Amino acid sequence: MDYNAAFHISASGMAVEKLRLDVTAANLAHMHTAATSAAEAYQPLSVVAREARASFGQQFGQLYASGGSGVQAVAVPQALAARMAYEPGHPYADAKGMVAYPAVNQTAEMVNLSTALRSYEANVVAMNAARTMAARALDIGGQ
Repeated sequence: MDYNAAFHISASGMAVEKLRLDVTAANLAHMHTAATSAAEAYQPLSVVAREARASFGQQFGQLYASGGSGVQAVAVPQALAARMAYEPGHPYADAKGMVAYPAVNQTAEMVNLSTALRSYEANVVAMNAARTMAARALDIGGQ
């Protein structure tokens, strides 16, 4: 068993979940940020993850030998319309008294937070299991 590949996969999974936590925190932090217009309102982000694949030239080199699989992620803005609230006394209110706020769904963000935490914990458990198996394999070989 290639333990480096197991470590690499778990580490890339933890990196994705950390990005998911950071994006969720940013979305929640900007939830009540008013903007002068709907076009200038903060656009909530989401995380898109995909399998990390080595290029054809790298498949026979060091990346393939060290377990070049795993996950890559990127934060992309969501194309959501701004949430308009009637606040005629607000400094950013338009002629109708409407103020633009980001379209952040607090419930969905809290669910993302919870699932990211659980997924991060699962990757830590998998990495610890691989570490324990590698240590025991060394103990067996040393006897």
